[in-house]
Amino acid sequence: MEVSKTPFKDLLIIKPRVHKDGRGCFLESWNKRAFEEAGVPALYVQDNQSRSAANVLRGLHLQLPPHAQGKLVKVLRGAVLDIALDLRKGEKTFGKHFSMILREDDHTLLYIPPGFAHGFRTLEDDTTFLYKCTHYYNRESERAILWNDPALGIDWGTTSPLLSQKDRDAIPFSEFESPF
Repeated sequence: MEVSKTPFKDLLIIKPRVHKDGRGCFLESWNKRAFEEAGVPALYVQDNQSRSAANVLRGLHLQLPPHAQGKLVKVLRGAVLDIALDLRKGEKTFGKHFSMILREDDHTLLYIPPGFAHGFRTLEDDTTFLYKCTHYYNRESERAILWNDPALGIDWGTTSPLLSQKDRDAIPFSEFESPF
């Protein structure tokens, strides 16, 4: 496993070792000991999985403390544009975002620590996305920041994604008071 740092403190890119041959491939997508040794948090209490058509946008979602979640995300099928928005007031990257494309064929994972809002847009039909969470979901702690807020400058690659009502009703970044 190869772990790479990003310009954002504690936001990590994880590339597992993939063994390929004529039959296909094999990899360890999760190994608690290996992740801990590599400095990636390894205590997860809930797995979430979504399956979406192309151009579905989910986000930008977060949970407030004390239910703030770290997430280990991975595409099982298809591809996504993944976005992590830093909401930690004390960080130089506060209000900035990190983006990368995650694809099923490269098996890359992204660890998003608590204190970030997270979202993704599916790039292919029938995309299956998995995220392991460090805290249980708590409805009262859930928040959503407006995906297309011009103040954030996020290029989602579309202006008309398929959205849930929750994401249409999300608040602008300027109205979010960060507890992180």
